[in-house]
Amino acid sequence: MLIDTHCHLDAAEFDLDRDVVHAAALAVGVEQILVPSVAVDRFNCVKTTVAGYSGCVAAYGIHPLFVTQAKESDLAVLRDWLRREKPAAVGEIGLDFYVPEQDPLRQEFFFVEQLKLAREFNLPVLLHVRRSVDAILKQLRRIKVPGGIAHAFNGSRQQADEFIKLGFKLGFGGSMTYSGSTRIRQLAASLPLESIVLETDAPDMAPAWLAGRRNAPAELIRIAAVLAELRELSPERIAEQTTLNARAIFPKIDLGQQYTQ
Repeated sequence: MLIDTHCHLDAAEFDLDRDVVHAAALAVGVEQILVPSVAVDRFNCVKTTVAGYSGCVAAYGIHPLFVTQAKESDLAVLRDWLRREKPAAVGEIGLDFYVPEQDPLRQEFFFVEQLKLAREFNLPVLLHVRRSVDAILKQLRRIKVPGGIAHAFNGSRQQADEFIKLGFKLGFGGSMTYSGSTRIRQLAASLPLESIVLETDAPDMAPAWLAGRRNAPAELIRIAAVLAELRELSPERIAEQTTLNARAIFPKIDLGQQYTQ
């Protein structure tokens, strides 16, 4: 069994063949998929997606690259969804300092307010951390949440260790499959295996064998095989441990079920 801890199965790229994509994932052993949202106007689509496909669970949040069009009142909408829907996590939230036209102060405002909501509802968070790891760690030390995942981690070993100290797992996916991604591959090979979870970020972040094409959750089995090769372990051992790691972050989730009180 494998868990894809970050897959945008609700994305428009899957509208024509979502059934086939989901079935292909199940066929190779990807039995659970965590589907994060990016904006309040996608919440209903995420909800419909996870309701219609076995093993899928939702996260609700406002992505840092969507805060430009977000309103402060969207935070009240998010709070209501977290209260009513009891999702797996708050996400995808965070900071992105790679895109120059984004307002970092506005990003930080929405990030901090969403961390407060995660704390209020005792939910883990799915973090977008592109070029912003230190700024994110600063807020996580200030606003304590029950762990989560640093999605698509691409920081230093020291930064990785800080996330681990705060109760976070680190997400590895398609980037790890490129031979030129030496830092990511070194981290994947050397970090404690108990700190790693697997993800696709489909339809984005395609692995090396799909470069420039649409990614899909079924690719997680080959991504897991790359991690197994890097660590000189069996694919079965990688699947077993990364599944345990994901369940440690989301302990109340059963396959295809949302949180229950």
